[in-house]
Amino acid sequence: MRVAATSVSAVVQGAATIAALLVGAVGVADPSPRIALADNTVSGDPPAVGAGDGSLADGQILTPFDVQNPAVGRLDPQLLTAIQQAASAASADGITMTITSGWRSPEFQQRLLDSAVAQYGSLAAAREYVQTPEASKHVVGEAVDVGGVGADQWLMANGARFGLCRIYANEVWHFELATDAVGNCPPLLPNAAG
Repeated sequence: MRVAATSVSAVVQGAATIAALLVGAVGVADPSPRIALADNTVSGDPPAVGAGDGSLADGQILTPFDVQNPAVGRLDPQLLTAIQQAASAASADGITMTITSGWRSPEFQQRLLDSAVAQYGSLAAAREYVQTPEASKHVVGEAVDVGGVGADQWLMANGARFGLCRIYANEVWHFELATDAVGNCPPLLPNAAG
């Protein structure tokens, strides 16, 4: 009977570990203050969340319909319509699309860049993942980062129908309105630095 109790305990602990990994996979942040960087690493010293600057609190999940939040509500109206239409179509295919980042204030963008410089050791390395406030499409509401299991893959396969294109080879989650007159996406840039 002792062996069975130990086995049950191990199974319960294993299930808890798997559950925690699955929760992390769908975009729910762990309770420690961290920010996901563009290369899917996390910073232990994240930029602070500021009211109305487009940042999200740990564990906060937005949909393209959460327009009361500035990260979504301050997107360019055409981009907002496109991402909402894409999210509805993805939902019909069983994919839940979330917004991990949308509009950002220049100050928040600078904090992200500063955090990336600390993470990567130089401005040049950081710029492969984070634009300056002056160059960022997020700051003008013309870029959106998507989350949700399979959402990026769905959008890469179907986004052009809505005018949405992946822009950077090293960022599968970053999309902008970028189709040409016949609905084709431009070639991928290697990274945010170009």
